[in-house]
Amino acid sequence: MAKIVDPDDLNQGTEVTIDSTNKTIALHIAGNLSTDGVSLKALYSFIKEEWRYDATLIPILFPFTPITDEQFELINGWDFLNNATELLIRDGGWAVTDAGTTEKAFFNLTTLGSFQTPASDTAYYIQAADQTSTSNIVLAGPVNQAIQYYSNGVYDYSDYFKIFLREQGETYDSYDLLTEQNLTELTYRKYALPLSNATDANISASDNDIETDTGAAYSTITVTYYSAVQNKTIGGASYPFHVIINAAGLSKTYVYEKIQYLLRQAEDIDSGANFPYVWGTVTDELLEFVGADLYTKLTSYGGVFIENHNVDDENNLYFRDDNDVIRYYPYVATGTISFNDNLQNDADAYFWMFYTTNPAGNYGTADAVIVESATDSTANEIAGLIGGATSYPYTFDYDNNAQGGRTPATNADVTIVAIGLNTAQYVSTTGTITRSKGNNFSLVAPLERNYANV
Repeated sequence: MAKIVDPDDLNQGTEVTIDSTNKTIALHIAGNLSTDGVSLKALYSFIKEEWRYDATLIPILFPFTPITDEQFELINGWDFLNNATELLIRDGGWAVTDAGTTEKAFFNLTTLGSFQTPASDTAYYIQAADQTSTSNIVLAGPVNQAIQYYSNGVYDYSDYFKIFLREQGETYDSYDLLTEQNLTELTYRKYALPLSNATDANISASDNDIETDTGAAYSTITVTYYSAVQNKTIGGASYPFHVIINAAGLSKTYVYEKIQYLLRQAEDIDSGANFPYVWGTVTDELLEFVGADLYTKLTSYGGVFIENHNVDDENNLYFRDDNDVIRYYPYVATGTISFNDNLQNDADAYFWMFYTTNPAGNYGTADAVIVESATDSTANEIAGLIGGATSYPYTFDYDNNAQGGRTPATNADVTIVAIGLNTAQYVSTTGTITRSKGNNFSLVAPLERNYANV
């Protein structure tokens, strides 16, 4: 059944019980009323009609004061019978008042957006920043629920509310209601907020895989939260962080899978001893994929850095530091120069990579500049004896290379030449090194038929 929004769908003795002696209103899952509930406006309208037409009720003090369509007060000693009734009320908040004093107050939380698996995906929330125990939303799927935030003399949670949606194999979402809607305190009304998820294409491991180290040594990946700043060197400069993930040499995908797993654990996930606890289920998210790149996030503790990362991931990692600035390693372009059989079979075959154009000298002149590699941060010429190799893998410091006055972080036009003696003629090819990992070139030397040294 759908949510009831028409008071004509409500009936005394079936969906609603009005107890004028004890001044309570009860809702029952019966007749037209299902777990989808009833809007508070429809319930108010039904109660008003009953007072108008039921001669036994009109002598009794009326239960409600309407403020807006989504905000009401229960007055004159009236209240809803129990929590089961309160959890069936949709689309509005209310306060229970007695002689001008608020005894209880509820706000309505309605989420906007879709859940990937609405039959089972369940959001949960906390009502204080230091809470570790969470409360589940009663029904799975998008939320429309009343939440009590005030009980006179018992508690007042009007200054904090955060909701989370974290399901295995799906993207995560959360919302800090007061911060993101710039509220000073909550009141008894409806709050709408975005909350949604989708299939996470970057998760393939199950919880069991992670718990048993199936497929990778997930147990070696840890996260440590620091009270003191941790300065980390990236591209020759030092930047401040407070959260450090140890990747243990594993790929960015394994790191992401382990961290997402930790953020669903109702336990302390901090590998260090700087804080009493960092509770997984309610702490800030740490990572997100943007395409093939893994970005860290700024948390309430500070920036997040990944150390001991897999070297193959270096140019796909982006770190947000304590100052909310994204830091990354200088980009190192890579590629391969392939040699045909004639070059491989020539013991004297040698190759060179030149800049086609360069402020210090273009290819074809005596001042031509040989391109240098970024291997081990040492300037090495991309040139050498082929020595029977089928190919030569090279790196290029794309972001920093300023040879001969060239502009760093720009594409480099290159000319690659090779020459042998007995089996390989002279050969050249041109191309461009771009900011990528696939800058591949081929040298195909004709067979040498005329060289002789007798």
